Amino acid sequence: MPEMHARLRWPDGTTERVYSPSLVLAEYLEEGGRYPLEDFARRSREALTEASERVRAKYGFPCSRAAASLAGIEAAVARQRDGEVLVEALER
Repeated sequence: MPEMHARLRWPDGTTERVYSPSLVLAEYLEEGGRYPLEDFARRSREALTEASERVRAKYGFPCSRAAASLAGIEAAVARQRDGEVLVEALER
């Protein structure tokens, strides 16, 4: 399956590179897009769940790396006070 990464900048200025096992992430997030924290969390949850399900459909099991990416995103969202997440790049 084609995979991709999203390079993120959190409201506190930290950056992170997030893995997706599928290009579906680009259907939920736009390069250069800015998303309020809760909207970003929702979009990420939907995209990474769908990506993991695509892996399940092809290989018979969900993608643990997608689950780890989602857990990291949810933890980062919980640490932020307010603001927007910037998607600096979507890398294939």
